[in-house]
Amino acid sequence: MEKSKSFALVTGAASGLGFEFSKLLAKDGYGLIMVDLDPDKLQESKAKLLSEFGVEISTVAQDLSTQDAATLVYNNVKDYKIEVLINNAGFGMFGCFHENPWERELSMLNLHVVTLTHLTKLVLKGMVKNGKGRILNVSSLAAFQPGPLMALYYATKSYVLSFSEAISNELKDTGVTVTAFCPGPTKTLFQQTVQESEKEGKIGFNMGDPIEVTRYGYNAMHKGKSVAIPGIFNKFLAFLPRVLTRNAATNIVRKIQEKNRA
Repeated sequence: MEKSKSFALVTGAASGLGFEFSKLLAKDGYGLIMVDLDPDKLQESKAKLLSEFGVEISTVAQDLSTQDAATLVYNNVKDYKIEVLINNAGFGMFGCFHENPWERELSMLNLHVVTLTHLTKLVLKGMVKNGKGRILNVSSLAAFQPGPLMALYYATKSYVLSFSEAISNELKDTGVTVTAFCPGPTKTLFQQTVQESEKEGKIGFNMGDPIEVTRYGYNAMHKGKSVAIPGIFNKFLAFLPRVLTRNAATNIVRKIQEKNRA
């Protein structure tokens, strides 16, 4: 196993887009700090990457949906030279806001907003000091409009987009870049966590391939793009709310969500 000088920290790294990002990073020789909720899956994914790439890998099994999660993670990794941070961990939930359980919604707010923001802040200070770094915050195509029946998910992803664009601008000429990555629906385990019911939460429309999607985001991050939207049709969908009224865009999303739940 090679001793790595530069490390990449990836949240939600054990599966889905997080694992695909980890593979791309390992292929490029980065040491990995893989963070995930599932310790068994984390060790399984680590073993796969070690056998294929032989890079240095550390793992942190941590629930990122608590308010102190970022501090707990950072205390485990603060001695590493982190040159890449990919805030990928996330989940979705269907249903009317007034009917969904608050405990689950609070976990989403903590994960998508509090942990992502705090971990970015903690890691960013070292990057700016070193004059080098890449941050990729995984937002969503959902960030560009309100989302009835997934109101909180769409709202948190809008936060990620706005936050990332703002600090990207602040960091000009520092050697550090921030990219808001906004993929559309992608074939990952994410869809299974949206709703426990097998009949709900499955989006078959405009479904992206996870390998192609992550490669697009990875390349955009290294190019220093502030916003990255994979796919021509997704770019069109992101632009569409600018030419529609807010009410019309919201109604269209509502109809799409209802169709997906049917």
